[in-house]
Amino acid sequence: MNVLELIIDEKDLQGGINAVSVVESPAIEENFVALAKHEVELKEIDTEKRILMGAALIPNKKIYRRNKDEEFYIYFSENTVRQAMELFFKKGNQNNATYEHKDAIKGMSVVESWLIEDEKMDKSQLYGFNLPKGTWMISMKVDNDEVWQDVKDGKIKGFSIEGYFADKMPDSPREDQEKHAIIEQLKNLLKLESYSDYPEAAKENAKIALRYAEENGWGDCGTAVGKARANQLANGEPISEDTISRMASFARQRENGQRELGDGCGRLMWLAWGGDEGVEWAQRKLEQIKNQ
Repeated sequence: MNVLELIIDEKDLQGGINAVSVVESPAIEENFVALAKHEVELKEIDTEKRILMGAALIPNKKIYRRNKDEEFYIYFSENTVRQAMELFFKKGNQNNATYEHKDAIKGMSVVESWLIEDEKMDKSQLYGFNLPKGTWMISMKVDNDEVWQDVKDGKIKGFSIEGYFADKMPDSPREDQEKHAIIEQLKNLLKLESYSDYPEAAKENAKIALRYAEENGWGDCGTAVGKARANQLANGEPISEDTISRMASFARQRENGQRELGDGCGRLMWLAWGGDEGVEWAQRKLEQIKNQ
């Protein structure tokens, strides 16, 4: 079975990890430890700290993936794991969390983060983990009552990252040609499945964003990807499953999107990505695609 290394494309402004999702079945197959009760010295206080600890990314671990009839593995190198961790915090994404990669949730924050440098001496050993050098460990504070109840009920058992990565081509010319053909085939499969049934309101929202930007400029708002998305939606062009996934994940910006145009970048970019109607359609569509 083919194995693809995923890397962070520095040219992609959305590259890297955007959020951490709490899930029942983490792809890296490492559950977290729920640090429920913490007794301080002398046992004077016994309170719930509501902290979850687990692996966010494990280097060189093969993760099974399936795309239509194509089966393959992906993995992240130790260097990419480190780069992903650093970029996650540089972008200020430590408060971004979702539930099962679907709904954005509040009251979840990454409060501790480190890379395992010594498998035998790392603090993760104290909690029963046996993970390789280079693993990215995180601890999350859970102030969300519903999420914490699901932790106690065993409904969520681990972390799963959300982000955008690129395929790294191998160095060997022969392997390069073979892997390139596979990747192109996968991309073509994705291109065959494109969708343009998003609501008219999503198109109008994108047009509003473009008209505002034409009159006032984009300023420091948005990325090249966001601006391209506005044009794509405004023109009614078909979009891929990957694009729909990005639109759906933009739901975490809903609160910022409710501001007035001109009050920061939130409203402008929210409209550029289709606004309420576009994001909600993307969430429904993504679920429909997964079910199919």
